[in-house]
Amino acid sequence: MPEIVLEIGGRSFTLACDPGEEASLQTAAEMLAVEARRLEDAIGRVPESRMLLMAGLMLADRTKEMEATCALSETRLKTLEAHLRESEAKLAALTLEMNNRPEPAANGAVSSRLEKSISKLEAMIDRRV
Repeated sequence: MPEIVLEIGGRSFTLACDPGEEASLQTAAEMLAVEARRLEDAIGRVPESRMLLMAGLMLADRTKEMEATCALSETRLKTLEAHLRESEAKLAALTLEMNNRPEPAANGAVSSRLEKSISKLEAMIDRRV
């Protein structure tokens, strides 16, 4: 089992981890070290246990905020996806309606351009989905 030395708040900690988890553990330790530096800059040197507790709580609070932002983004994405499906259905219905209408002889060029525009819109929608 590999061991890794982590530097947090000017202190070294040696931890064992599963093989392949070294980079993830190092990244987490760096995040904790950043919070520890912020605490030391704000209030000075504090006992190790208190510094780690406060830094951990600050990270937990930030994580909570990010989770709330993520949940809000997911809700917005679902709403936008529903609007996109509605728009696609409306476009499909209009396309069907346009295809079933007899073309006036004098406006054949306009109708042809309209169909090309609809085809381009459908292609754009297909690429986004």
